[in-house]
Amino acid sequence: MMRPCLFCSIATHEVPATIIWEDGKLLAFLDINPIRPGHIQIIPKEHFPYFEDLQADLLGNIASLAQRIAQAQKAIYGVERVRFAFTGSDIPHVHAHVVPLVRSDDLTSRRYIAEEVVTYRNPPRPMDAEMIDTAEKLRQHLR
Repeated sequence: MMRPCLFCSIATHEVPATIIWEDGKLLAFLDINPIRPGHIQIIPKEHFPYFEDLQADLLGNIASLAQRIAQAQKAIYGVERVRFAFTGSDIPHVHAHVVPLVRSDDLTSRRYIAEEVVTYRNPPRPMDAEMIDTAEKLRQHLR
């Protein structure tokens, strides 16, 4: 038996959430494990497991709402930047995170690492031929 989708249950108010915005298609609420205060999740009320399944207008509505939320977060938290990211690895229902950035690594796994000193390095740069091949494969699929 499949487990019910948590975000569908939030969208129908079967599971409580601290809602900051709701209209006929979208719901925005505070994340219960926030990266920073004011961390918001935006979900479509209709179930879509992957963001690429969304209709373009709904995707645009999410982005537009995220911009409005970001402006509010900047004013409230005094941050210069806000991060906007679609995810779906933990709950298979499209959701966007809108997070006021206090540190540049706020929207990385750094927030979950217990060690005080963490070092980073850039991923290795692919060879030019590999990048050209990758770009061509992507272009072919976009045509």
